[in-house]
Amino acid sequence: MKIVFFGSDDFAAENLKRLLEENFFVVACVTQPDRPSGRGLKVIASPIKVISQEKKIPVLQPEDLKDTKFLTQLKNFQADLFSVIAYGKILPASVLKIPKLFCINVHGSLLPKYRGAAPINWAMINGEKETGFSIIKMNTKMDAGEIIAQEKMAISDEETSQTLRERMAKQSAECLCRTVKELEKGKFSLNSQDEKKVTFAPKLDKELGKIDWKKPAGEVHNLVRGLLPWPAAHAIYKGRVLKVLQTKVVPQTPPQPSGTILQINKEGIFVSTEKDTLLLQQVHPESGKPMSAYSFSVGHGVKVGSRFE
Repeated sequence: MKIVFFGSDDFAAENLKRLLEENFFVVACVTQPDRPSGRGLKVIASPIKVISQEKKIPVLQPEDLKDTKFLTQLKNFQADLFSVIAYGKILPASVLKIPKLFCINVHGSLLPKYRGAAPINWAMINGEKETGFSIIKMNTKMDAGEIIAQEKMAISDEETSQTLRERMAKQSAECLCRTVKELEKGKFSLNSQDEKKVTFAPKLDKELGKIDWKKPAGEVHNLVRGLLPWPAAHAIYKGRVLKVLQTKVVPQTPPQPSGTILQINKEGIFVSTEKDTLLLQQVHPESGKPMSAYSFSVGHGVKVGSRFE
């Protein structure tokens, strides 16, 4: 079976590497154009392009998916299947109809829940205890295709979106290989999604990360672990942004107003919320490197009784 692989990030790269390890015939890869990245705005190739060049696989980086030259190139590969994972663009009908079989997509949720750009993050922000991933036959609607395979994954209270994403990348890669083998044999079924159960996982932005201390500690904790590594939850202390990287819920609600610093010790900074206390363990100051919350308190003169804005 000839496969054209679409993807752009490390999650996609984990799946591509597994396909290649299993000796599937990846005839080409499609990824995002090289973009400036980091403080120095150095132009960086995607992980998919790096792997493609190492394995001498043709790589395409179209700006416009409807470009006739690009469509002709895709058709010339005479692929049986397109596999799309974290590519970053919605495929138009002109692309979806090219492969002999169809296009499949690996999505990081138990569809129809959390359609959209950030399903892993939103599952964690919302305090879900379980999530998973789905492999679907793609159509022109976002994440709305028929389901070919699904697997559930538990979410622990201390896990972050970053660690869950890493686990999911490896588990989805194994499932993708099994699914492609089933597609080769024609042994698969297509199951429609229940439109009444659809929820969405929109793109993340920096404003989402602003901590509201009037919310329960559990909700703030979920926000912190759900927004790693970007944009990260943040508090305002003495007019400056403080990213909060690691927290723990302490089951006690003191009478002090929400956002009050109750205690400081080597465990970190204890802050009052609407319900329970939140222990800040790791933080990242506006001008500095990530550090323990205790080190931050010592270096910035944080006092018990002061408040976060």
